[in-house]
Amino acid sequence: MTMQPTGGQHSGREREASTEQLKEDLRHLSQTVEELIHATADDSRSNIAELRERAQQRLQDTRERLEARGEALYDSAREQIDATDRYVHDNPWTSIGIGAAAGVVLGLLLGRR
Repeated sequence: MTMQPTGGQHSGREREASTEQLKEDLRHLSQTVEELIHATADDSRSNIAELRERAQQRLQDTRERLEARGEALYDSAREQIDATDRYVHDNPWTSIGIGAAAGVVLGLLLGRR
C-alpha cells in the first residue's frame, strides 16, 4: 500500500492566495489603526467613532480569518499524522526500512562535518 495525498490538502496556489489575503487584511487593519491615531490628534468625535468602528470590524474580520486558517492547518496536520500512522501500521517492515535508510543518510551527512 502506498501513501496517497489526502483530500484535505491545499494546493500551492490556494495556500499562496490565502497568504496574500491575510497580508492584505493585515495591511487594511494597519491602515485603519493609523487613521484612528491621526483622527485622535484632530479630536473630532464623529470621525473617531467612525474610524473606531471600522478598526473594530477589520480586527474582527482578520481575527476570524486567522482562526479559520489555524483550524485548517491543524486539520491538515491531523490528517497527515493519521495517514502516516495508518501507513506504518499497514507496512511495518517498509516503515522500518525507510527509518533505517533515513538514519544512515543522516549519519553520513553528520559524519561529513
